[in-house]
Amino acid sequence: MDAPLVIGYDVGTTGAKTCLFRLGERLELLGRAVREYPLHITPEGGSEQDPDDWWRALAEGTAAVLRDCGVPPAAVRAVSFSAGMQSFVPVDASGRALRRGMTYMDQRGGAQCARILRRFPAVSGIHAPLLAASLPLAGGVSASVKDPVWKYLWMRECEPELFARLAWWLDIRDYLALRCTGRPAMTDDGAHATFLYDTRGGGRGWSGLLCRMHGVNPAHLPPVVKAAETAGALTAEAARDLGLEPGIAVVNGGGDLTMQALGAGCVEPGDTHVYIGTSGWVAAVLTRRTLDITHFMASILGARPGHYNYIGEQETSGKCLEWVRDHIALDEIGVYLSKRPMTEDPDTRHTTLLEYLGQVVGEAPPGAGGVIFTPWLHGNRSPFEDPNARGMFFNLSLDTGKRRLIRAVVEGILYQKRWYLECMARKFPINDPLRFVGGGALSSVTAQMLADITGRTVAVVENPQNAGAAGAAACCGLALGVYPDFPAVARSVRITRTHTPDPTHRAVYDRNYAVFKRLHADNRKSFARLNGNG
Repeated sequence: MDAPLVIGYDVGTTGAKTCLFRLGERLELLGRAVREYPLHITPEGGSEQDPDDWWRALAEGTAAVLRDCGVPPAAVRAVSFSAGMQSFVPVDASGRALRRGMTYMDQRGGAQCARILRRFPAVSGIHAPLLAASLPLAGGVSASVKDPVWKYLWMRECEPELFARLAWWLDIRDYLALRCTGRPAMTDDGAHATFLYDTRGGGRGWSGLLCRMHGVNPAHLPPVVKAAETAGALTAEAARDLGLEPGIAVVNGGGDLTMQALGAGCVEPGDTHVYIGTSGWVAAVLTRRTLDITHFMASILGARPGHYNYIGEQETSGKCLEWVRDHIALDEIGVYLSKRPMTEDPDTRHTTLLEYLGQVVGEAPPGAGGVIFTPWLHGNRSPFEDPNARGMFFNLSLDTGKRRLIRAVVEGILYQKRWYLECMARKFPINDPLRFVGGGALSSVTAQMLADITGRTVAVVENPQNAGAAGAAACCGLALGVYPDFPAVARSVRITRTHTPDPTHRAVYDRNYAVFKRLHADNRKSFARLNGNG
């Protein structure tokens, strides 16, 4: 088997990873480089990033990983992308970004969302004609204020001069591929997530009806492409920026969820992975479109043609651990990190944080002494949609110490994952084991807690924090013909640890979980009063 070298780029909320892989019977990571960039949060609910920061991170990361691995640029055969989904990156006719990208967390489109969704008789808060059109055509509906169509409409209304120059509505991956090839396009998973795309039969094109109902100009929507197809050749200008050879293959890749699923080896119906990074989710592979409007869970097109990923998404997952670092455990973690060189890369700092948290969490009892944390620090998407929801510690007492608070945070993140799994299991069978990916999977303590709280066997994939980049690299392998099909990709993914549930902890987790599920319903009105616009 030919074993070419390829680069998978994973562009996330806090930084970009550049990962060099050797393709073969084992999808082998040779090296990686991480470059961070800022996230700009605005008072009115905005969440933005500068597209030039993403590009700069790729250029610096490519130079670093090639240097560190001693690999000449000419040895790299292809590049591909994994990137955050449901962002809005408007570009002009020359391919230049018109403004900062609006990330998946941006909720400034609330007024636009309300104006359309609530102007007619509603079902579950969504106006009935739109619901009736969207469900059969798109397999879902833009029910969250953070969905990209509301960002588009917000820009049209609030930044009309910029909007007048808009040529293409892109997501993060699409923008980077455009900058590499000069060709505008959107992957079909990203198109599906706009809920303007007719996804019947695996994808029939942009829906004129849905565009009209939302007030979207279909001329702004780019051609739709598939994950394992070649987007084009790397242009000379992009090659100079990235330090690679012009003309190499640029493979589409896809959104972070799609690429994480592929990098986890999830390609067959029922294969399910759990991701804990800055955000988090549970996703299962299906061969049919599936929707649970009650719990705001839906499927989007997957990398494998004819397959879908059914998702329950959590806005702030690993971000809650960063909050712990910055606000609860700052003193101890500061001491712990002071023993490490300050020049370490972000991945190493994150691993050190997880090592410390694992040690601290292991010193607190399962159930955190009855303390429960809600991981809704920036609202929530599913199994309920509420941008006003926030985090809280419930059931504190005089003997509640810092270790129990920290353990409660980790448990709250995992209770949310159990909630998704239970909603899914009512619709279809879930294969064992659960594949665990993302930075959260680096901690064996967290992986064991995931097994205990969900009652399911958990398998941690090799280099779990790089699963998104691995999925992008796998797309290169499919496009280059190294992998004949998607099952061959799954066989190339290695498992490094397996965790089975400890039945002695089940009772306390069941008790806390039952309370956890009630906390939003019991406090919804208070969240709205404290955090709503009215």
